[in-house]
Amino acid sequence: MLVCMKTNPIHIRRFEYQDWLQVWGVLEPVFRLGQTYAFAADISEGDAHKTWVEAPRKTYVAETDGQVVGTYYIKPNQPGQGAHVCNCGYVVAGNLRGRGIATQMCSHSLVEARSLGFKAMQYNLVVASNEDAVHLWQKMGFEVVGRLPKAFNHPQLGYVDALVLYLWLGE
Repeated sequence: MLVCMKTNPIHIRRFEYQDWLQVWGVLEPVFRLGQTYAFAADISEGDAHKTWVEAPRKTYVAETDGQVVGTYYIKPNQPGQGAHVCNCGYVVAGNLRGRGIATQMCSHSLVEARSLGFKAMQYNLVVASNEDAVHLWQKMGFEVVGRLPKAFNHPQLGYVDALVLYLWLGE
């Protein structure tokens, strides 16, 4: 799928084995900061690969000019009777935030979720201090359905609330 970024077009496609080094280059700085994901800030590359590539149902990359500029995964949020609800995680390269890449990945993931048979999408732990993400997900139609007081230990802000967001995708 070809989509338009504010500067160059980006292409979102399935992750391939040879993408890992670039994907890790996007993920590692975000994970090390410890401000938006609950992963340990010192997560190993191997554990990150298991979490981001091996465990999810599918993983995607957003690229422009052969460079990975973002990535997301999609997986069932719960097993069994909750498997109709999916969960996604998104990361954009730090120097490219604010250019519409996350919006495009979210739009892509909504189409993919429907094509994979998911009926809803849920984000389990959106850090409330990550205001850009909260705003984006709400712009994309997600509703805040829960607030988890002090559920995230932010390295600079201390314990902050986390939000649960949900979007019914329809039949």
